[in-house]
Amino acid sequence: MTLSPSPSSKLSFRIVGPLLAMLAVLPMAACDSLNPFDKGEVYKPEVKPDIPAEKLYNDGLAALEQRDYEGSTKAFKDINKIYPYSQWSKKALMMETYSHYLAKEFEEASTSGKRFLQLYPADGDAAYAAYLIASSYYDAVLDVSRDQERAEKALVAFIEVVQRWPKSEYAADSKTKIAVLRDQLAAREMTVGRFYLNKRNYTAAINRFRVVVSQYQTTNQIEEALARLAEAYLALGIVNEAETAASVLGHNFPESQWYKDTFALLQTKGAAPKENDESWITKAFKSMKLYQ
Repeated sequence: MTLSPSPSSKLSFRIVGPLLAMLAVLPMAACDSLNPFDKGEVYKPEVKPDIPAEKLYNDGLAALEQRDYEGSTKAFKDINKIYPYSQWSKKALMMETYSHYLAKEFEEASTSGKRFLQLYPADGDAAYAAYLIASSYYDAVLDVSRDQERAEKALVAFIEVVQRWPKSEYAADSKTKIAVLRDQLAAREMTVGRFYLNKRNYTAAINRFRVVVSQYQTTNQIEEALARLAEAYLALGIVNEAETAASVLGHNFPESQWYKDTFALLQTKGAAPKENDESWITKAFKSMKLYQ
């Protein structure tokens, strides 16, 4: 039994047959122009040998010394791409963080620093990585009148350095910067609190001054915060809290001009500094053991 082509097969033959005939008469030169291997040449893919990790690392150091931070960062990143999870990779990741930091690329520095801590939490350079992360936040801190998110992140990061690596060479400087950051954050609260106080929004003002008294007692903002609390509480007629604020202020800073002014303000209302043991102000200060 002979099977005949289907209708579709016949149609295909009618189309493809003439096309093959046309291709057969094309000049050979045209065919040759499409041949990538003409004239006997053979295609050879280019293979670039990997640059040794040590050379890449030294190149990165050289670029860093020349303040070519883009070049140094690239060299250290290349090590991590070509030799991942090697000892060279670990060293390169640390130097990449440092290079970003010197270039003032603070977001990138904190990102690579966090990656180092994630991969090598117990490494001898872990403290330095954490310190660079904190320093990146710190150096990116804006002035006190602006959003203080970076200051808060820097504060948390420096506290981590002190708590996890208290004997490291970075602990002392971290403590100093913690004090600066706490003062800046307290100053921000005071700025907003004074704004509300001037607008006679005493409740909102008290909430801001309360943050300073509760969280930033060791800053140089504390004297004014207690004085402003007394002022705001007096304006609301909450005399016992005003007297407590004045009493705590006088107990801790008896020579302060803020205390002298607050004492005089209370006298105009027939009140005097008097501590209430149940006041949140008293409890906040006793919890910090500022009393002698």
